[in-house]
Amino acid sequence: MLARLKFWARVVKRDVFALYLGLRDPRVPWAAKALAGLVVAYAVSPIDLIPDFVPVLGYLDDVILLPLGILLVVALIPRPVMDDLRRQAAARLDAKLPRSTTAAVVIVALWCLIAAAVAVAVFDALRST
Repeated sequence: MLARLKFWARVVKRDVFALYLGLRDPRVPWAAKALAGLVVAYAVSPIDLIPDFVPVLGYLDDVILLPLGILLVVALIPRPVMDDLRRQAAARLDAKLPRSTTAAVVIVALWCLIAAAVAVAVFDALRST
């Protein structure tokens, strides 16, 4: 069972990286690129929909939402293109993990904006009561 989970995790990691590569590929339709951007951002984001420290539910979003997002995007990308992206991702992941400082800064800034908006909304709600 542990070997099966490791295999599944490698497949998810490869597919997320393949979707990242698809963001720059002209053969990928724009709708798939838009959704792929959301899926990749969610996959690499340090902030989850449900925090991981919440027992059981914390990992459900990673186990259910991420694969469902990947499946949806893969359905929007033509099969030969997705096969090519998966081959590229597997080859590059074997070499080394990709790193993008720009992507990290954008994701952190986005989450900070969301947190600030929520804080302002909560503050306004508490002040009006």
